[in-house]
Amino acid sequence: MNIKNRLALMNFMEFAVWGAYLTCMGNYLGTAGLGAQISWFYALQGIVSIFMPTIMGIVADKYIQPQRLLGLCHLVAGLAMLSCCYMGYSAGFGNELPNKSLFIAMYTLSVAFYMPTIALANTVAFTILKNNGMDTVKDFPPIRVLGTVGFIATMWFVNCAAWDDAGFHFTLGENDFKFQYTYMQFFVSGFLGILLFLYSLTLPQCKLEKKPATSLAETFGLNAFKLFKSRTMALFFIFSAMLGMSLQVTNGYAGPFITSFKGSADAAVATSFAANNATLLTSISQVSEALCILMIPFFLRRFGIKGVMLISMFAWVFRFGFFGVGNPAMPGVILFILSCIVYGVAFDFFNVSGAMFVDQTCSPSIKASAQGLFMLMTNGLGATIGTLAAGEIVNHYCTWQDGYLVGDWQSCWFIFAGFALVVAVAFALVFHPKKEEVDV
Repeated sequence: MNIKNRLALMNFMEFAVWGAYLTCMGNYLGTAGLGAQISWFYALQGIVSIFMPTIMGIVADKYIQPQRLLGLCHLVAGLAMLSCCYMGYSAGFGNELPNKSLFIAMYTLSVAFYMPTIALANTVAFTILKNNGMDTVKDFPPIRVLGTVGFIATMWFVNCAAWDDAGFHFTLGENDFKFQYTYMQFFVSGFLGILLFLYSLTLPQCKLEKKPATSLAETFGLNAFKLFKSRTMALFFIFSAMLGMSLQVTNGYAGPFITSFKGSADAAVATSFAANNATLLTSISQVSEALCILMIPFFLRRFGIKGVMLISMFAWVFRFGFFGVGNPAMPGVILFILSCIVYGVAFDFFNVSGAMFVDQTCSPSIKASAQGLFMLMTNGLGATIGTLAAGEIVNHYCTWQDGYLVGDWQSCWFIFAGFALVVAVAFALVFHPKKEEVDV
């Protein structure tokens, strides 16, 4: 197997680990007695993203080769995820967990060591490609796309796989023992994590390089906070955090929302394909995400960076709004599908164009730190605050009944859409980027 294929397989497994539970975890947490804490499970990913990638980046730079550290992180994360599965298995299907605190602790340990692997996987890929004389700009994108394919693949697997009295089998019909509803989703994630640990042992070496000493502030990227002295960059990062508040909302609640229709008194809705295959339906979002990356160059040339960012913000309005007016039966399911399609625009157009704005605006001496600050504001601070706020809103309007999170979902989605609309309008009115290089 050539180098590019080996790296593609690494990326496939990297994101397959995440796809096994990210969009369907909420369904299991509800039956395990942790439904009110769903927002915290997703917020934890943002919290650990604030510091763990930086810490592991320092370790990979100075002490352990990146491909080895990638494997070790997956080993710890995988074992912790298998522990979550075992606790669910011990409690039994459909039963509350007897030790919720330990379950939360093991989940926290798992995501704390998984989140840094996203950056580590990129580091490994870039280093190995360069060591083999390849062009990262040309050769990396096809490799990275396999990561999205891996995410989708495990979403489809846990959606269709079931383990009940008939044994292990696949089904698209109504079945409460599908992995998307049970602790088995954590087994899939943990098992793949262990496999990736073993696979990482076979990857080519990424030898450590001696680098000049830097201050503690530079090491942790703290010097990038000086960018807030620039009005343009301060507004950009503030709006990045505000938009980041939308990032994890549908990952956390789209699954429980769509699945809740299984409890509908309308048989056509309760037995609909969408209501019984929420994870499969929401995987359209990831397919759209992969395709929308290819559209960004055209839109940037046509509308410019601010225009593309605005398109993303208004796409979030439609992402939430379509959920608010749709349902799993025809023709309402078409609105669900449209919501999943616009997700690609909502997610990619801001994340990618935002990173490009930082690259074009900041001087070379601070570009790396500025990119780190952009990720901290969106996927760290913004996503954490947004997820917790969304949890409070959902818990106010909805409650768990007979394994389903039911209530006034429409009000929830319209509140989220209203917030996204306010952010988009405010961004359009106050953000006017100037063509200048910002330094600290």
